[in-house]
Amino acid sequence: MTKPKALLLGRIDHAQASWQALADLAELVTPEAKNRQEFIEECQSGRLDGVLAICDRAPSSLAVTGRFDEELIRALPRSTVRVGWPVALTDSWYMQALGTITSTFAACTARSILVSNCPGVVDDATADTAVFLILAALRGFNNGIMAIRTGTWTGRVPPPPLGHDPQGKVLGILGMGGIGRNLKKKVEVFGMRCIYHNRTKLSPQLADGAEYVGFDELLARSDVLSLNLPLNSQTRNIISTNEFAKMKRGVVIVNTARGGVLDEDALVEALDEGRVLSVGLDVYQNEPNIHSGLLSNPHVCLLPHMGTSSVETKTKMEEWNIGNVRAVLEVGRLNNVVPEQAHLVPFYKYLNRSNSTDGKQKRDGIFNKD
Repeated sequence: MTKPKALLLGRIDHAQASWQALADLAELVTPEAKNRQEFIEECQSGRLDGVLAICDRAPSSLAVTGRFDEELIRALPRSTVRVGWPVALTDSWYMQALGTITSTFAACTARSILVSNCPGVVDDATADTAVFLILAALRGFNNGIMAIRTGTWTGRVPPPPLGHDPQGKVLGILGMGGIGRNLKKKVEVFGMRCIYHNRTKLSPQLADGAEYVGFDELLARSDVLSLNLPLNSQTRNIISTNEFAKMKRGVVIVNTARGGVLDEDALVEALDEGRVLSVGLDVYQNEPNIHSGLLSNPHVCLLPHMGTSSVETKTKMEEWNIGNVRAVLEVGRLNNVVPEQAHLVPFYKYLNRSNSTDGKQKRDGIFNKD
């Protein structure tokens, strides 16, 4: 029998041996295309027919695929089950290039394409980054670093203003999923107290002592507000002018989630007015372009979206994605699908039964016809 194909988009940097080990199960292919139009034409040419799974490693894949939108999804081979497109893991400028996330997943579902992510893999690395930004913003470390680099430090005392200790401060966690819960445990070491807001209250076991509060109460009580929620139509600009008005004067804001959840124009205004004391950011609305008001403010600590940029985390991400490709090849199922497609899981067993009348009827009830 002819082996199925597994398509690699982008580059495997740390788990090459695991990818090559798939050669026993599939023909491992890479695109010949050098840009988006050539890739679409290559898909339409039939060269990639028989591709059962795609492992996409952004951002290195972007030079070939460009924006992963409805046009590109429609061009993919009909047999494709798309694997390794990490919703919470890819760099946010890539995520923003996706366009409207809801319509993108709808296009995948319409093509009977299931999407996987890497649940839990980035929790430690992202929470570590949030801890760094919390301490840097509270203590004003970026202001001191800039004073050294600009030659304005006198060598006698640190540049003003004085920072604040984390002990006794209230950390408000907006979105206490895996990363938020990981962050909670870490900041408690520094003597911080945690409150949180989710769409639904966590079980006592998952909350682990964190206090559940309403959204407005979270804004009013937090000394430090950490954003740890996904970007979607409901969360875009969830923190904006009205929300800053409800916060304590001198609040600290940290964002390691997605740039789109925070209105940067409103943030700069709140900083200029003194309503927000300091900020720590790893993500931005228009990456790699950063608001000039953030760049010029010494009380804003900026990182270049490097929250998951460690050898260990990147390796785990690649291994998880490759493991999903292996699962498709061996048993015809992904190990996991993204939350946006979780409702399809009960019907997943019918995906490989398109020749069955019963299977096709059930399948067409869930997926739109191609």
